Amino acid sequence: MRLLFDLTRAGVVAASLLAGAIPATAQDRLQPEDFRYLGAFRLPDDGARPFTFAWGGNAMTFRPAGGRVPGPGESPGSLYIMGHDRMAYGELPDGNRVAEISLPEPVASRALDDLPVARFLQPFSDVAAGQFPGLDELPRTGLAYLDTPATGPRLHLAWGAHFQPDPPAPSHAWVSPDLSAPGFTGPWFVGEGLDYANNGYLFAIPEAWAQAHLGGAALATGRFRDGGWSGMGPALFAYRPWTDDAGTPAPAGTRLKAITLLHYRSSRDTEAIDGALSGYQHPDEWEGGDWIVTPSGKTAVLFAGTKAVGARYWYGFVNPSGPEAPCVAADFVGQFPVCRRADGTPCPAEELVECRGHNDSRGWWSSAFEAQILLYDPADLARVAAGEIDPSEPQPYATLRLDDRLYLNPAGIEPETLGVGVQRHYRIGPVAHDPDTGRLYVLEWFADDDKPVVHVWALE
Repeated sequence: MRLLFDLTRAGVVAASLLAGAIPATAQDRLQPEDFRYLGAFRLPDDGARPFTFAWGGNAMTFRPAGGRVPGPGESPGSLYIMGHDRMAYGELPDGNRVAEISLPEPVASRALDDLPVARFLQPFSDVAAGQFPGLDELPRTGLAYLDTPATGPRLHLAWGAHFQPDPPAPSHAWVSPDLSAPGFTGPWFVGEGLDYANNGYLFAIPEAWAQAHLGGAALATGRFRDGGWSGMGPALFAYRPWTDDAGTPAPAGTRLKAITLLHYRSSRDTEAIDGALSGYQHPDEWEGGDWIVTPSGKTAVLFAGTKAVGARYWYGFVNPSGPEAPCVAADFVGQFPVCRRADGTPCPAEELVECRGHNDSRGWWSSAFEAQILLYDPADLARVAAGEIDPSEPQPYATLRLDDRLYLNPAGIEPETLGVGVQRHYRIGPVAHDPDTGRLYVLEWFADDDKPVVHVWALE
């Protein structure tokens, strides 16, 4: 009996975590040393926009294989990924199409030509055609595949923009996994006053955990908006868009209940850097998230993005004299703190100047960035949902740095917009994982010319 218990303990722990029957311990939490890099693969391409992954990759989700048999040299399952973004002012209103691709076995190589290329399982489809009008300027989107007994398989959408409309617009919907007949359902609002905090990354919550802690709300939605408008760190809310056990969708325009799991203070409420992610800077970018339970029973809520880590961060431009020197937008001096040290204190007055010779790419900059994954303990989020702690209290228990695995824009695409060297931002985007194999898929933007590359880790 003792031997049998030892052999099956991993499965028992995984089942218990999913059911919420026991809290996660330090031994149960996913750790950075549990990430084993496998390599990467390239994306296929149909060509002209919007039928291309170039300037795309805004959202991604994993789909289990079901009864489908993978091709030679492929892993089971697939990824849905969004292609070229919509563009404002009528330039490309039908972007952000969704395609389904296969999963070739990744190859660890610094040469892109060595990497295998995925194949299309379903071609690009404009699943949100005519929907989310006006949300075309720098769209922010999410995808989550979820198959529940109530609804069957659905592909859930989140949709926002860099500047949200006033009055607010509905942000969430679902479509069929069959991209040839998407059957758009919704859209819905999620929560109240969350227009910059809930329409980016989107992922499934383990169903039994959702039943134990969230009343069955099995979808997690969130966003980080630079400048801290969404909250000074990644935000996360649980919701459910169906109304009964039969999976009846809420009527279009419904404001769905949002259960807060993580929400730091917003810079729109305070100029102080408090109630924030530890080490927070305004140029941070958290672009992906997922709820991980590995085959061995380890668990974490994961956020991926490009973290500002410089000694200074500022609103303005890259300084031609070097990355350590701020170059603020002079028009905004006095309106809000346009420059801070890494500890959040204001820069001295002599640094609040707009340098000469800068380019036109204005925004939040730091003297250095790096790609990171943050790991949170689901037990902390359960305490938030239960009202035991404030939504700004949870902090990551571990951080994984990824730059040594990235290609980092080898073609030099749009250096003025994306930055170069240590000031390169927009490094990584959405993530997805296969709970059966423990594989984590991370999208690196602008790695294959202007297309993303998919990196793969085994979570052990």
